[in-house]
Amino acid sequence: MNRLLFILFLLLMPGFLAAQQATDKPRRGEGISTFLERNGRPGRAYYNEFLELNKKRLKGKKELMYGVSYVLPPKHGKASAKERQGNGRTLHEPLFGKKLDDVKVTGSRLEGACFYVVSGHGGPDPGAIGRVGRHELHEDEYAYDVALRLARNLMAEGAEVHIIIQDKKDGIRNDRYLNNSKRETCMGDPIPLGQVARLQQRCDKINALYAKDRKKYKYCRSIFLHVDSRGKRAQVDVFFYHADGSKYGRRLARNVRDVFEQKYHQHQPGRGFEGSVSARNLYVLNKSTPVALFVELGNIQNTFDQRRFVIADNRQALANWLMEGLVKDYRSK
Repeated sequence: MNRLLFILFLLLMPGFLAAQQATDKPRRGEGISTFLERNGRPGRAYYNEFLELNKKRLKGKKELMYGVSYVLPPKHGKASAKERQGNGRTLHEPLFGKKLDDVKVTGSRLEGACFYVVSGHGGPDPGAIGRVGRHELHEDEYAYDVALRLARNLMAEGAEVHIIIQDKKDGIRNDRYLNNSKRETCMGDPIPLGQVARLQQRCDKINALYAKDRKKYKYCRSIFLHVDSRGKRAQVDVFFYHADGSKYGRRLARNVRDVFEQKYHQHQPGRGFEGSVSARNLYVLNKSTPVALFVELGNIQNTFDQRRFVIADNRQALANWLMEGLVKDYRSK
């Protein structure tokens, strides 16, 4: 009788254990670190446990698949409280808004890297303007929201981040239609209306910071985020520019583009991705000293591209994928 009970116990044990395992599905565009943080499991220890538990479910190298349930590591006890708090580091950045101004450092993939995140236009210049019904979509507002999300992602992975264009009121917003304003500054300084003066101002800020940062960080990169404006019928993928003749700029652009291509194959199989990499003679690429990447996030006039901007989850996905591309480039340095 005891032998029979023991056999039944062995047969039932796998199902019992499976029932005790917590699972969840990632949100669209979510990476592992963000996924684990949302589920109350930040830090390197949880990250490594997650990889081991889900090695048969992960696509490629540590990529989550949308719609797939993943096993969450069991929550640690008191001995791991420091790890749960992000190795004891919590950064405070008011620009992200009251609900998101505390950033737990949950990873170290970008430790030792420094970034200058720059959203296009701002202040008196709204940039390109699209329309959805009675709503105006201003380039500077949507580029700024993606820039904040990207900056927060980078900080959570241990990077030093300078947010060059700033709005003390907006923070990260989840609205479809972002309110337009002229409050943006260049790190506190009013933004000039003249194009050359405006672009030179942000390059001067970056170069001054870089002169100090280069002594501490061996990897410093400027990231310029913009939204393109073309004919309404022109649906375009995210595309990337680097300075002409910049070896590391070209590598950076290609690495980020490769991640976007992988993500499109993962989340929209069969769609394809046509985002391009090319050299451009742009003022900010030529005048900013650190290696630079210029990103066009889509066409603000096109109905399909507009979904990339007005849906908050899509703006977050853009930020997540940009960060993964930067991680890839940093590791290839």
